[in-house]
Amino acid sequence: MTTTVHTQFATVEAVEPAYSAGVLLLIAVAAVVLLLFLIMTLKMHAFVALVLVSFLTAIVTKIPFPDVVPTMLSGFGATLATVALLVGLGAMIGRLLEVTGGAQVLADTLINRFGEHRAPLALGVASLLFGFPIFFDAGLVVMLPIIFSVARRFGGSVLTYGLPAAGAFAVMHAFVPPHPGPVAAGELLGADIGLLVVFGLLIGLPTWYLASYLFGTWTGRRMYIPVPELLVGGVSEPEGSEDRPPPAFGTVLFVLLLPLLLIFLNTGLNTLGAAGVVDPDATWVGLLRMIGQTPIALLITVIVATVVLSGGRSKADVEQIVNSALGPVCAIILITGAGGMFGGVLRASGIGEALADSLESTGLPVIVAAFVVATALRVAQGSATVALTTTAGLLAPTVAATSGLTSIDLVCIVIAIACGSTVLSHVNDSGFWLVGRFFGMDEKTTLKTWTVMETLIGTVGFVFALGVSLAL
Repeated sequence: MTTTVHTQFATVEAVEPAYSAGVLLLIAVAAVVLLLFLIMTLKMHAFVALVLVSFLTAIVTKIPFPDVVPTMLSGFGATLATVALLVGLGAMIGRLLEVTGGAQVLADTLINRFGEHRAPLALGVASLLFGFPIFFDAGLVVMLPIIFSVARRFGGSVLTYGLPAAGAFAVMHAFVPPHPGPVAAGELLGADIGLLVVFGLLIGLPTWYLASYLFGTWTGRRMYIPVPELLVGGVSEPEGSEDRPPPAFGTVLFVLLLPLLLIFLNTGLNTLGAAGVVDPDATWVGLLRMIGQTPIALLITVIVATVVLSGGRSKADVEQIVNSALGPVCAIILITGAGGMFGGVLRASGIGEALADSLESTGLPVIVAAFVVATALRVAQGSATVALTTTAGLLAPTVAATSGLTSIDLVCIVIAIACGSTVLSHVNDSGFWLVGRFFGMDEKTTLKTWTVMETLIGTVGFVFALGVSLAL
């Protein structure tokens, strides 16, 4: 029996699986082991490794030769269609805020408002806001001079100020679009991105407070780490830029909240339409929902940011700033697309259905399986983004074959995957070395601080996600 699957990239014949469920699961395990071997042992780039393993999996599972490449391209292109837009536009917003001094303004203002004794909380809140559009490593590097300056000013261990800020970036990077991990996982599992933003924040914020802020301040009181003597000069603009006054706090806050408000507008109208409060077919509802779609919301924000954050810069200077944001994210975009390719091959081969049957026979809920698989991948190969996209690709067919899942369930499964991909950061994770080296810690101290905090973030977040899934 065959069915024709039409996509924007190709027309693919989905055939009956060539092997039994047990053999297909062994192939899936072997594919993941090979992927980890290529990345960890042979140091092959994750993008190349994912493409190669996707191709080999398609061959081994006997997908017809004419359909192998179309199947790979279908999964790759479908993922990139959304991920590339969101990641690219989000990076532009983050770069504009970074270069114009928006991060510094945000931190200084919040510290003045919160007071000296709540400086760690102020830095954490600033990092949460700034972490919406900017990636973990870039955001942390931008905030480090601010963190060190505040730590020197008020005294105490740098961990008191650094861990809440670093944890904030980690939570936003893993839980909330437009970051590539949750976006790719959401797209692969068919979760509503707007709803994912809402629940990512609802779960992420208390998770950060409990697992990062409270743990960070507690650790800082018990473990003194002096402020490292680096990055004293603060955040500088790219070569050729002139010194200009930074934007006002209100302007920075407006730029950060604008995409959230627009996305919430779409999600809110969708909810009201489903409840019968508004007519979902009305023209004005359709127009506002279109504006609130995440790519359009970020596009509007980029355009607004280039105007309100320009600070009198020439159009050429603004264009250079925006253009400089795209290069560093190209690898991330390609890796997430390749993760979608891997998931597409797994779906076409029948591995997903086999995994769904196995999970059903064991009685293990999908959301628990999502956390366990993501944790295993995270520990094995280190990259949170690879763990997120690979787990989502593995479980996408299982989720599709599981009946009774609501839109909230799908969002909670995505967050559970994000939680699993956050725990147990250790020596194979670039973030482990980034935090350890910048905060002046040796490996043992980094394991006792950063690794424990990341594990708490993942565990607490998963408990919240599981609770929401069971309650709603």
